Amino acid sequence: MTISDEVWTQIWQTALIVLVAIVVWFLARWLIHRWSERLQRRLVSTGELGDRARAQRLNTIGRTLSVVMFIVVAVVAIATILGVWGVPLGPLIASLSVVGIAIGLGAQDLVKDVIAGMFVLIEDQYALGDVVQLAGVSGTVEEIRLRTTVLRDLDGSIHHVPNGEVRVATNLTYEYSRVVVDLSVAYEESVDRALEVIGEVAGGLAADPEWSSAVVDDPQVLGVDALDDSGVVIRVLFTTDPDTRWTVKREFLRRAKNGLDEAGIEIPYPHVTITRRPDSG
Repeated sequence: MTISDEVWTQIWQTALIVLVAIVVWFLARWLIHRWSERLQRRLVSTGELGDRARAQRLNTIGRTLSVVMFIVVAVVAIATILGVWGVPLGPLIASLSVVGIAIGLGAQDLVKDVIAGMFVLIEDQYALGDVVQLAGVSGTVEEIRLRTTVLRDLDGSIHHVPNGEVRVATNLTYEYSRVVVDLSVAYEESVDRALEVIGEVAGGLAADPEWSSAVVDDPQVLGVDALDDSGVVIRVLFTTDPDTRWTVKREFLRRAKNGLDEAGIEIPYPHVTITRRPDSG
């Protein structure tokens, strides 16, 4: 059985279309990556928190654009190949429309997830590297897909959260973070003295060259926040770099413990007092 010249022509045209599609895809991917990487370097080099957040968003958008470009190139290539082989596109498109409606009715959750994922990118709700709370799960954003967001928690576990399931997205590291620290001192201690010591410790942390870049604003000792059963609660507020909020909190707690100990101010802890009554007999 011999292959006619017309079939050979169609085969060569198909191969050429596939080759062109691959070249266009790799070229588009390279251009998107180069554009995204150049802008990210420019934004990160400024050192501004807002620019760093924009760089993360560019990274996310760049990866999403690569996926969208692949889909567009694949659809155009397939349609062109069908045209080369003489397959009528009109009836095929009509059939695919019916199938698409059926799939859409049966995959409403999938459509909802994809639309929600598009709005995540458009509205810049969060980006790669942000620490977020989504649908009851907390973690660092490792990947934003059109259907799901991938989070890695502190234990290293990976969570795939469908975008359509997210009703409230809490971004813990957008541009800057705030750390609220509550410290308790015993009722027997002078509150004014405790406020003074805690203020000195907070100011010393912010002024320390090793930590000054992490604390982006002067710490605030807000004062007495509550009178608990065991002690007086004093609240302190730090405005920090998003990536260092937890390390700043740990360092401040360490310094506060040492500072209160040096000043002789007691930090309350649970204890039991036993009183013996004299024998009435």
